[in-house]
Amino acid sequence: MIEEIKDKYELIVGLEVHAQLLTKSKAFSSDRNEYGNLPNTNTNPVSLGHPGTLPVLNEKSAEFAVRLGLSVQANIRENNEFARKNYFYADLPKGYQITQDTTPICTGGFISIKDGQGKPKKVGLTRIHMEEDSGKSIHDISPFDTLIDLNRAGVPLLEIVSEPDMRSGDEAYAYLTEVRKLVRYLEICDGNMEEGSLRCDANVSIREKGAKEFGTRVEVKNLNSIRNVKRAIDFEFNRHVKMIEAGEKVLKSTLTFNAGTGETSIMRTKEEADDYRYFPEPDLQPLVITKDYIEGIRKTMPPLPTELYEKYINLGLSDYDAGVLTDNKGFALYFESLLQFVKNPKSAANWMMGEVKGHINEMAIDISGFDVTAERLAGLINLVDSGKMGQTMASQQLFPLLTKFLDNTADELAEEHGLVQVANTDELKSWIAAAMERFPDKVAEYRSGKKGILGLFMGEVMRLSDGKADPKKTNQMLREALDN
Repeated sequence: MIEEIKDKYELIVGLEVHAQLLTKSKAFSSDRNEYGNLPNTNTNPVSLGHPGTLPVLNEKSAEFAVRLGLSVQANIRENNEFARKNYFYADLPKGYQITQDTTPICTGGFISIKDGQGKPKKVGLTRIHMEEDSGKSIHDISPFDTLIDLNRAGVPLLEIVSEPDMRSGDEAYAYLTEVRKLVRYLEICDGNMEEGSLRCDANVSIREKGAKEFGTRVEVKNLNSIRNVKRAIDFEFNRHVKMIEAGEKVLKSTLTFNAGTGETSIMRTKEEADDYRYFPEPDLQPLVITKDYIEGIRKTMPPLPTELYEKYINLGLSDYDAGVLTDNKGFALYFESLLQFVKNPKSAANWMMGEVKGHINEMAIDISGFDVTAERLAGLINLVDSGKMGQTMASQQLFPLLTKFLDNTADELAEEHGLVQVANTDELKSWIAAAMERFPDKVAEYRSGKKGILGLFMGEVMRLSDGKADPKKTNQMLREALDN
């Protein structure tokens, strides 16, 4: 499509994210909330909607909602009521979903992202509310039938609804990345989109730049990866522009996205709220959230990625460094421990993003499986920073020893394996003299002005010393010897 035509229009995006909560039981019943069990084994009469059964709220789901609300600076409602959302799905046992309609537990708040120009941007949140999940329809096992697994029916969800504040697929990508990171930090959802524990619906419209009114909105349902969210949004932007430029009318509709073709297709015309026939859930008492309850949860809140990011920037780390270090909660908390034992945050960051990250990737483990304590790693870093060991020797020789011998400190391993850097002047002089004697012609070249061959002599000294020579002191003494 001609870029000049696309530039006439502005993309409007809002996202609805459904996060499955990491509770042991379901939202309103006692059956297990576990992924991967045999079909239809995590069920009981309540989640199956048998007549005469009564729901009971899982208090943990309310606690998780408050934790999320506090993390995004939302307003947390005191009096919460539940509602029935009526619609027919084959995998919805009761014929309705218990949710929150007019009294969402959280309103307002924001998620911080970077816009297309890399500038900070706040994406506003409309609401966060509690509800239960439906079951799962399976279409790819039998060629003739749709199979139903009700293990997921009744699993607790938080639906996070954003304002239509995003203006590109890239901003939506950044927003969803931050949401996933946040729920993982809070340990309320594992964020695994491939397992369906984090799902996203995208609301997309366009308008001419400068216009106040939004265009007709469509909803792309059940996007199962962050990349596909971006792809679906970008496709819809182009589709809307083509239709409007051709004089066609965009219909308010619900769409599905085909990851194979990168295209959307219409599932149905969009329902309005009236179609769901919301009414108050008669079997659940209102939930009262007190200020004392909120403050109690606030005291247990973990450090949040945005807080740690700002802390690391203030320590002098780059935007890239701070982003990598806070991408994973376990990684960030290890770095937090490391900072207690080192003087140079930049050195610690470099080791985390270099040797530590390389090691855990090679071993296919998470940082939780990294057996070197922060204090022992700090001992290695401090050896390098103090000039007692070179970076190369520390990285290639001492670090592997540190991961193998878990009962020894870095100083002990360096001493035991002869890795302590030599700064003794007499020893350095002997190695420098030996290097100059081996390359007398190169000494003459250096003294005639070819200073670039200094590296040749440095390499020879390092070879003679088995890498133990103090590079800084060696360089200084070598220049003096060659100049004289």
